[in-house]
Amino acid sequence: MNLDFFFYPQSVAVFGSFKRGAIAYEILRNIVEGGFKGKIIPVNPKGGTVEVAGRTFQIREKLEEPVDTAIIAVPARVVPGLVDEIGPLIKGAVVISAGFSEVGNEELERELVEKARKHGVRIIGPNCAGIFGVHGKFFGSFEVRVRPGGLALISQSGAFGGAALAMGNEEGIGFSAFVSYGNAADLNESDFLEYFADDENTKAIALYIEGVRDGRRFLKALHYASEKKPVVILKAGKSASGAKAAASHTGSLAGSYEIYRAAFKQAGVIEVEEMEELFDAAKVFEMYPRAGKRVAVITNSGGPGVLATDKLERLGLELAKLSDETTQKLRSFLPPQCSVKNPIDLIADADYERYRRAIETVCRDENVDSLLVICVPPIFIPSEEIARAIIEADCDKPIVVNFMAGELVKDGVGLLEKHGIKNFPTPERAARALKWLSERL
Repeated sequence: MNLDFFFYPQSVAVFGSFKRGAIAYEILRNIVEGGFKGKIIPVNPKGGTVEVAGRTFQIREKLEEPVDTAIIAVPARVVPGLVDEIGPLIKGAVVISAGFSEVGNEELERELVEKARKHGVRIIGPNCAGIFGVHGKFFGSFEVRVRPGGLALISQSGAFGGAALAMGNEEGIGFSAFVSYGNAADLNESDFLEYFADDENTKAIALYIEGVRDGRRFLKALHYASEKKPVVILKAGKSASGAKAAASHTGSLAGSYEIYRAAFKQAGVIEVEEMEELFDAAKVFEMYPRAGKRVAVITNSGGPGVLATDKLERLGLELAKLSDETTQKLRSFLPPQCSVKNPIDLIADADYERYRRAIETVCRDENVDSLLVICVPPIFIPSEEIARAIIEADCDKPIVVNFMAGELVKDGVGLLEKHGIKNFPTPERAARALKWLSERL
């Protein structure tokens, strides 16, 4: 299914109130400030003008020309009639308005879908937070804008989606798209899974769900998407009380968690337990598609190296057994007090040269599938120096990085980010990222 008219539109109409602070105004502002190059038409029966981000728009009293997408933030009771009126002029509608099945108003939601189908219009929502097509510079939502990248975020909950976008910005994650689909009256998680599986700007798909209505269709979409790219799922409503809360939140069937878990396993998707894991999985899949289970750990501090080793083994990964040739080569340039067994301890005063040569030597070992590089810099060695060693090392295998010590590594982490290398703030999180890569084999 082609949904480009939502995520790469050439024109958009926004319906609602354009008073400052109103939802339609905030969405219009986000679209303009986000740099959208297409046609933008604000619509309200009262007409007038609105000034947004230094641009003045004439507010149309009604839509009279075709546009790709309409974003609708008007009272729920008038939405079906509006969609019937503008149906011949639009391809899709994002219905922000709440007050449908989530509050027991199923009849109004059915009417909305009937009017849309009459005109061949696809609906996202109602009761949603909107959409982003980041590479099309289209920010059709009131949520915080994000930087371009490879993650498509599909969220049943608008509030969760907004929080995830804001946290993703802090974590240095780049997004290809965001969709909050609310009540899923028409398009649902399965449609978006299939669409983003074929979207060339999307490298990985993250999905937050509480429940689905059509389990068979969902399983088919999961299979389709996960065969093409990594799919990471955070499922809410696992407990009996959580399932009840999820059902009341979205009006969907939460169902037994055991059924979902079996479906995720069968489809080969990555299930995570919490938001932190969702971001870590997104970060690692933005860098690499997969990795084997044999890991070499390179560190300048024994303690974090041991923590990483413990976590790797608990997760079912292997500490790579380095070849004699590799250990001899390491011995040839490392100080005698360094450990050349895996984990390789470069000791506290490890500099650019020591890190770079160690990474390159270990990377050439056929027994190594991936590297976990840890840096806890002493105050006399700038973290950027070690970051440069990682960036400039000649290595064609996945490298997952753990720079620790907060403010002390800020500049090094920033330099890594500029070169597309994400940092994992603890050894355990770095180890878990490698575990997810291994699950894609």
